[in-house]
Amino acid sequence: MFATLLPRPVSVTPLPGTCAWPSTVDVQPASLPPEGYRLSISPSGVVLSCADAAGEFYGRQTLRQLLGPSAFRVAGFSPSSLPCGIVEDHPRFGWRGCLLDVARHFRTKAEVLRFVDLLAAHKLNVLNLHLTDDQGWRFEVPEFPRLTSVGGWRPSSMTGSGGVQDGRPHGGFYTGDDLREIVAYAASRAVTVVPEIDIPGHARAALAAYPSLGTEPSYEVWTSWGISTSLLSPASLDFFRKVFDHLLEIFPSPVIALGGDETPGATGEHRTFVRLLAEHLVARGRTPMGWDEVLDIAGLPSMVIGAWRDEQAGIRAAAAGHDVVLCPEQHLYLDHRQSAEPDEPIPVGMVHTLEDVYAYEPALSGPRLRGVQAQVWTEHMDDVRRVDYMAFPRLSAFAEVAWSSGPRDYAEFLPRLRDHHLPRLDALGVEYRPLDGPHPWQTRPGVPGRPR
Repeated sequence: MFATLLPRPVSVTPLPGTCAWPSTVDVQPASLPPEGYRLSISPSGVVLSCADAAGEFYGRQTLRQLLGPSAFRVAGFSPSSLPCGIVEDHPRFGWRGCLLDVARHFRTKAEVLRFVDLLAAHKLNVLNLHLTDDQGWRFEVPEFPRLTSVGGWRPSSMTGSGGVQDGRPHGGFYTGDDLREIVAYAASRAVTVVPEIDIPGHARAALAAYPSLGTEPSYEVWTSWGISTSLLSPASLDFFRKVFDHLLEIFPSPVIALGGDETPGATGEHRTFVRLLAEHLVARGRTPMGWDEVLDIAGLPSMVIGAWRDEQAGIRAAAAGHDVVLCPEQHLYLDHRQSAEPDEPIPVGMVHTLEDVYAYEPALSGPRLRGVQAQVWTEHMDDVRRVDYMAFPRLSAFAEVAWSSGPRDYAEFLPRLRDHHLPRLDALGVEYRPLDGPHPWQTRPGVPGRPR
């Protein structure tokens, strides 16, 4: 039982005897890989040896797993004893990320904090927070109040992908203090928040707030999904330098994301605009991150490239001297449907089953590969229950891919998922997709994405 609770491969040595619980945890420094830990459980108590603060956190998370699902409840309670043994472990990748899109559908601060807890419970360590897009600007900039007073709200949203509007106003934004709280809360759980402001496309919300940033007399916050052809004017460079400078005051992350994706009609001036903003971030001591389309821009500084269109983009980025985070749409986009069955409540995109996600193996290796990232784009997730449904348990499978190197065996993973992972999700209140298909109340007609 001791060994079956944990992912493969982990160095696990069961020992005879039990440890009375609650027990004190003696934390000791140790020469281990970054984020690594050694958990020694004996009849005399628990010793947690760790490389750093993150290693201590992950050791405590493993101890929580061993205590059983009830330890994941807010008012957790524990068994009277633990099996004895030794666990020694460290992560495969330094970047074990998940993107949460709060621009298309706003998630409240409390919901973001809850999502951080779920990432931390899975030993994921990067939250890529997608703060701006055509459909909403979620980041308060005091110098430019219309970004949120105008750009933070839209009169309606498209249901599904057929163009029908729901007629419901939608919006919201985070104050600077909200974001500082999210950053601090995440840091206490070994999660780094990497913010993203998307430029020069995906910017209709900013253009609606300040039309002078574009090339047309006026704009509206977009109520559709897809790719808008509205682009920022390269003359808006100084404006966005100020916006990013304010962002840097709030987010200590070494990496800051600037988008750069899906810009039909972009000119050489737009490419220069992206390069100059990337250089601005470097001059401020940060590493810019862009989606793989930015590889077409000459003269970029060293960046982190999010390879989303395919893994070949990641291989190209590494060859060009950039670090890479692999997040290919074909494997790790959790907004895509989970089966081809007609009862899927959000039947969009390609089919990415739980087994598909668990089988993912990066095509790139070596020092340029920082890690991997799952993507939760929320065009078709207008409440947190739908985020739960689309993200889990696929994110549980992804967490093992990010933490542990192969070989992985889905037939071995499935009973561990059923007997241990899912009861933890139940204790955490996650409304995940059941293994045998959605519950009847998860398939009701009329939800966004479902044919009417």
